[in-house]
Amino acid sequence: MVRVILVDDQEMIRVGLRTIIEAHPDLSVVGEAADGIAAVRLATETDADVLLIDIRMPGIDGVEATRRIRQQRTPEVLRILVLTTFDEDENVLRAVQAGADGFFSKGAGPAELTAGILQVARGHNVLSPTAVNALVAHVAEGGRAVADPAAASLLASLTPREREIVEAIVRGLDNAQIAERLYLSPFTVKTHANRAMAKVGARDRAQLVSLAVQAGIRP
Repeated sequence: MVRVILVDDQEMIRVGLRTIIEAHPDLSVVGEAADGIAAVRLATETDADVLLIDIRMPGIDGVEATRRIRQQRTPEVLRILVLTTFDEDENVLRAVQAGADGFFSKGAGPAELTAGILQVARGHNVLSPTAVNALVAHVAEGGRAVADPAAASLLASLTPREREIVEAIVRGLDNAQIAERLYLSPFTVKTHANRAMAKVGARDRAQLVSLAVQAGIRP
């Protein structure tokens, strides 16, 4: 059973999320918080697997709460999934830098959300297509019009297959979708993606996308 903490300043949203999560046989809600300070306290006091946190809240926001939680709880102990409307692209990059393990839009459907929680709990990094688009937009607008030579040099170390998979990740595809398009198994796709991240020094897929966009790869 995957144990989830819900953090959102709106009670109605927490009620809706709890209903969706507890309808799944493999998920349960073990705690709730309405602000970032309470989220940090709950994350350190509650035995949970995944923290589902809104990015905008009173006091300290979801990004700062994530940063503080990461100082006490590593990804091996507690996974963090950020929920946002993505109306400000820089929030995605800030959350990546703070140590979040995944991003989902508040517009995600119940099946997509529960699948994302389970994926994060299993140690995967989850980026919804909306999150990828927001991250790409922010890096492209705040970065360079041309490829960053340093980033391009890092990506040059990838094999043709690894680069092909990185390009698919930048387009917002998950392992299953990439596997279907390239006639590979999801495990093989994951292996290539992990090797690509190791070669370029990316902690997770979000950082891999950021580096790829700086290197000139676009959706």
